[in-house]
Amino acid sequence: MIHYHVNQKLLLVIKIFVIYFFISTKIFAMDSKNIKDITEGNTNAKVEILIYESLTCPHCATFHKEIYPDLKKNFIDKGLVKIQFKSFPLDIAALNASKIAHCKNDGKPDILHFLYNNQKKWMEGENIDQINSNLKAIIKKQDLKLDFSKCINDKKIEDHILEERIESVKKFEINSTPTLIINNKKFSKPLTYKNIKKEIEKLI
Repeated sequence: MIHYHVNQKLLLVIKIFVIYFFISTKIFAMDSKNIKDITEGNTNAKVEILIYESLTCPHCATFHKEIYPDLKKNFIDKGLVKIQFKSFPLDIAALNASKIAHCKNDGKPDILHFLYNNQKKWMEGENIDQINSNLKAIIKKQDLKLDFSKCINDKKIEDHILEERIESVKKFEINSTPTLIINNKKFSKPLTYKNIKKEIEKLI
């Protein structure tokens, strides 16, 4: 698994990025608009959920495996809810995996779900090189038709992901994953399907 010093390294990268972000906001705004948000559901739905998550977060994987399927079946597929998956990488491995999830730039969540459902397989490793190797192998095995190196080295996607993380802190004071924002309000109850269902039903 990822060790703590890797997390610290990303925090340093993010601090540097914050400085760069304020210096060159216009440049980032232009580039990031070319990257589509990963969304699912009716764009005109009365309820919009933003979920801030990190691809190395086990609780985020649990959300995708155990909570999301019921949300999709009972609310998203019925046009009642739109969900937007927001990047909040907690370490370098999560940042790289997020680049993979965004790489096709089609706004679809299929690859994101795949990475969460197979999180334990690609996260095995003692360092980032081993984890990257696992990611590359699982992408090839699944035939996702992605160029791993190209995805990992895509600066526009990286900027989009890090800008999304910074904006989440500024706008919603996000500090952990997964965090749900439902109709622009932070969801503070325990993250269970039952609790989310009750909140949605109040709003529809």
